[in-house]
Order: sequence, then structure tokens, then C-alpha cells
Amino acid sequence: MAQFQYRATDFQGKIVEGSMEAGEERSVVERLREKGLIPLRIGAGSTTAPRAAKAITLPSFGRKSVKTSELLIFTRELATLLGAGMPLDRSLTTLTQLAQTPELKRVTSEVLEAVRGGTALAEALSQHPKVFPPLYVNMVKAGEIGGVLDQVLQRLVEYLASAEELRDEVVSALTYPLILAGVGGVSVAILLIFVLPKFATMFADLGQALPLSTRMMLSISDACTSPWSLIGVPLFVGALYGLYRYVSTNQRLAFDAFKLRVPLLGNLLRLTEVARFSRTLGVLLRSGVPMLQALDIVRAVAGNQVIAQALSEVQVGVREGAGMAGPLGRSGAFPQLALQMIAVGEDTGKLDEMLLTTADFFDRGVRNDVKRLTRLLEPAMILIMGLVVGFMVISMLMAVFSINDVDF
Repeated sequence: MAQFQYRATDFQGKIVEGSMEAGEERSVVERLREKGLIPLRIGAGSTTAPRAAKAITLPSFGRKSVKTSELLIFTRELATLLGAGMPLDRSLTTLTQLAQTPELKRVTSEVLEAVRGGTALAEALSQHPKVFPPLYVNMVKAGEIGGVLDQVLQRLVEYLASAEELRDEVVSALTYPLILAGVGGVSVAILLIFVLPKFATMFADLGQALPLSTRMMLSISDACTSPWSLIGVPLFVGALYGLYRYVSTNQRLAFDAFKLRVPLLGNLLRLTEVARFSRTLGVLLRSGVPMLQALDIVRAVAGNQVIAQALSEVQVGVREGAGMAGPLGRSGAFPQLALQMIAVGEDTGKLDEMLLTTADFFDRGVRNDVKRLTRLLEPAMILIMGLVVGFMVISMLMAVFSINDVDF
């Protein structure tokens, strides 16, 4: 028997917390339902949210956005309450009490007030576009129209959980290479700014001709320690950022097409965009959103303009009764396997299922590519940093050895 902590609610919206001994979580769920309670969270640890220290209160400038993880918890709990038969207003009241951040509590309260005033849930959510994106709002709208809001919310939970899991895996895989690059950069900066100038003073007093590699390193060190670097470096970084903003704004289509052709990273970006497109469109279609409206939503949230342009052509084809695979294939951004799976889904009348299957397949491809890329990146960065530091050390040693040639 294990000890489980639970958080539940009754049909009046009152929160109940406690612990229970049981063999598995399912037993806890059954016993809570026998008591007329709706289980919200069950786990081996404490379900009570950690309380923040109140000794110091910092001023808040502006409103903080709601994190994806918080939106995921909100959606899961709302789906649980509605699936258990609790009315929408009471469910939102309960979620207002459960909100763990002031911003989420504020948003949930405003949505509750709008629903009590007779506004549909989708319309109330649309008043907070920074928290609830168009995909979320339109799926809720389809669920309200079809009378299957709890099922649609459950699909949203699966969609958000999958996206969050993929993002966490990518971030975790890139954490070590980024730390390695930061440590290496700091080490090189210390050598250039603090160590090499001391050697430069010593060599200048000797008046001896230095090896070419040593002169190169001392010139770089002088540039880094020059007062002009305080102005030049920010100007250079600002110029690069301005160029990036200009290209990504005025030449967005060409820039996005170029990113898909970049070696190694291009294929990773392609797989990511294909997986995102397939999952988003599949979830929308399965939730009952009409095809043209679903394509419009996917086009609006597409992260790559090549994909967005292809979807514009798909919308034209759908209006004319044509399929999706042809216009997507002409874009050149979709792998043949994805096109074949989409074509099979159209032929069999199971397009939503095939899109979700395609998304799962390419999500696995993204994870595998990230793992392979990080395995290559880590030794490559170690080698590069070793060569840079080694070149600097050898350059200084060559200059020191050349001192033996000085005539005293």
C-alpha cells in the first residue's frame, strides 16, 4: 500500500485535499468518486503548490504572460471537471481557486465573468489572445458547437503536452553545448583582455621581432582592449541584428527558403515544421473545425513562410475540390513520405488520423536528429575551443622562446 496525496472538488466547486492509502492511483480515483468528489490531481508527493516567500515584494512592471505549462494544467483540469459533469461556470470558479499564478487567476476570473454574462466560452477566451492562441479558441468553438467540449479539451491537452515535451527535449539536448560555448568564450575573452596585454608589455621592452602568430594574437588583444571596442562591438552587434530584422521582415519568404537549405539545420527545421503542421491540422480536423477554417488557422500560425505559401495554394485547391498533397508537393518543403501519407489519408477518408500519425513520425525524426546533432556538436566545440586556446598558448610560447635570440 502506498500513500497518495489528492486534490479533488465537489459539484459545488469546493476544493478538498488530503491523503489516502491505496495500491494504485485508479483505486484512489474510484474511492473519491464513490464519495461524490471529482479528482483533479493525484500523486505520491504533495499536491499543494509551494508558497512563495512573502517577506519581500518586488514591484511588478506590466503583466506577465501565462506559460505553456500553466495553460496545459488549466486545460487538463477544465477537461476533467467538464467530463465529470460539472457546469462550465462552476468549473471556471474552481479553476480560479486553483490558479497558481496571479496572471492566470486574473485571466480565469475575467473568462468566468464573461461566461456568466452570457458570452460563449470561445468568445471569452478570444478576449485574451496572448494566453489563448487562435488554435485553442477555434477548437473550443468547434467543441461548443458539436457539444463535445470536454473531448476537444482533452485533444488540446494531448496537443499541448506533445509540443511541450518536444520543446523540453530540444532545450535539454542543447543545454550542454551552450554551456560549453559560454565557458569557452569566457576563457578566450580572459586570455585576450587580461593575460596577453601583460605579454605585450614585456615583448615591447625587449624590442625583438616577434613571430607572425604572436603579432596576430597581440593585434587581436589590442583591438579587444581598445576604447573603440566599447563602441564598435555594440555597433557591430546592432548592425547584425538590424540586418536580420530587415531580411526576416522584408525578405521573409527568401530567408525562410534559405533556412530550409542550410546543411544539417535545414533538414531539422523542415522536419519540425512538417510535424507542427501535421499535428495542428490533424487536431483541428478531428475536433470538427471545417477544412478551410483549419487551413487558415494553420497558415496563420506557421513558423515558415514557405509552408504558409503552400497552404494558401492548398486553400485554393480545396475550394475547387482538389486534394492537399499536390499543392504541398509543389512547395518543395514537404518530404515525399509526408505527401504519401497525406494522400493516403485523403483517399481513405481518414485524413485527420494520417496527419496525426505523420506528426508522431516526424516528431521522432526531430528528436533523433537533435540527438545526433548534439553528439556531433559537443566534440566539435571541444575541438574548436582546444585549437583556439592552443594556438594562443603556442603563439605566446614561440615569442618566449624567441627571447633566446636577443643579444644582451
